[in-house]
Amino acid sequence: MTSPALRRLALDDAEDVLAGFTADPEMERQGEVKDLESAQTYIRFLTNAEEGNHGFAVDVSDRCAGVVGINGATRHKLGWFFYWMHPDFRGQGLTASAAAAVANWALSSRDSGGGGFERLELGHRVNNPTSGAVAQAAGFIHEGTERKKFLVNGERIDVFTYGRLATDPVPETSPLGLKAP
Repeated sequence: MTSPALRRLALDDAEDVLAGFTADPEMERQGEVKDLESAQTYIRFLTNAEEGNHGFAVDVSDRCAGVVGINGATRHKLGWFFYWMHPDFRGQGLTASAAAAVANWALSSRDSGGGGFERLELGHRVNNPTSGAVAQAAGFIHEGTERKKFLVNGERIDVFTYGRLATDPVPETSPLGLKAP
């Protein structure tokens, strides 16, 4: 088995993306992926750099085990940050290492090959502390609570919000390496 690494998400990852969505019913909150065609649409959206979007695959033995992405608002140098991991690969620290690597890249200047963002934001349900641990490991700082933001199974759920600025310290989490495109 090769060491896990990050690489740009590609249309060839559609089967693995579909597998990630079908393996966990909670994934419906990440998007509308029900078949290969919708998985490809999801990937096209996440890889549309003209819109400021960036999608990265967590590559484990040439398989997309998870995704870390940024939906950008390039005018404001701001990005909505998210991550997910197929259940078979959870609990290994991969999500935290991948999120740290992508956030570090995103908040680096374009002159140095980075994403040129100045601020990243993310949110997670308060009843998902694992996601909060990933956010903190990737250097995000808890900024507040959005009360009753999400409707989940008929119940309103609070959301913890986090931000990371280009001027914030780089986290100590060991980032995954980024494979050349």
